[in-house]
Amino acid sequence: MIVKEILDESVLTLAEAKETLQTLRGRGRGAEKEEEGAEEEIRYERRKASEHTSKFAKQGAESSRALVDELNELPKMKESIAVRIADLVPKSPNEVRAIYAKERFTLTEADIESILDAIAKHD
Repeated sequence: MIVKEILDESVLTLAEAKETLQTLRGRGRGAEKEEEGAEEEIRYERRKASEHTSKFAKQGAESSRALVDELNELPKMKESIAVRIADLVPKSPNEVRAIYAKERFTLTEADIESILDAIAKHD
């Protein structure tokens, strides 16, 4: 597949990627018949991506996006971290600390509790 231009770029949760792959699977049936050899690699990649998202997506697409939106309102929160939290759905303060391990700041207990409360609302 030759990409001519990137129109939009955004970070997706696993649940949103799963939903997108499922809609593409239904739409791509006609193209498979036209280019049998070129589509073989794409089908393999899509199949592997679909298997991964089906196995590890823990919530629905709407629920995970609502969680990301709520987490983005919290202090010390980046969108990439919010997406990672929505994908992993940590249950304990230590799991939240592990997600923030690479960041240059540490979370207070209140910050961790607000993250866990947001997760509990959407779980």
